[in-house]
Amino acid sequence: MNDQSLTTSFTVDQSPQEVFAAINNVRGWWSGEIDGRTDKLGEVFTYRYKDVHRTTQTITEFVPGKKVVWHVTDAELNFVKDKTEWNGTDIVFEIAKKGDQTEVRFTHVGLVPAFECYGGCSGAWGSIINDSLRSLITQGKGQPFAKETAAA
Repeated sequence: MNDQSLTTSFTVDQSPQEVFAAINNVRGWWSGEIDGRTDKLGEVFTYRYKDVHRTTQTITEFVPGKKVVWHVTDAELNFVKDKTEWNGTDIVFEIAKKGDQTEVRFTHVGLVPAFECYGGCSGAWGSIINDSLRSLITQGKGQPFAKETAAA
């Protein structure tokens, strides 16, 4: 992976299987409108947040308890000059047992500092992953609308 790509990680007490289930419950942690299945290899889903952000993802890897990859096939980010910056990027969730805990590593492969949206998108992903997804995993309830940002 490109080590300049946006990445963040955290550990939880839940099992890799519980983490995997929460990640694939995208509506439970990502604010916006989601159309399509988010829980099966090969599925295509769209994400839309108001008139600010629209993307289409294909689930290209789906390994229970270990890994999920979404390939962004179409993007329209209306808050940056190049609205297609996310096209061809991959959103990767890696799950690994670390002692008695489970590590969740999120990487948006291809979202690099050279992108105009990197700053805003980094902050939004940080909140979405470290707050909302973590809350869904640990407390059974995400916070998809806790912090609405342009990049969300």
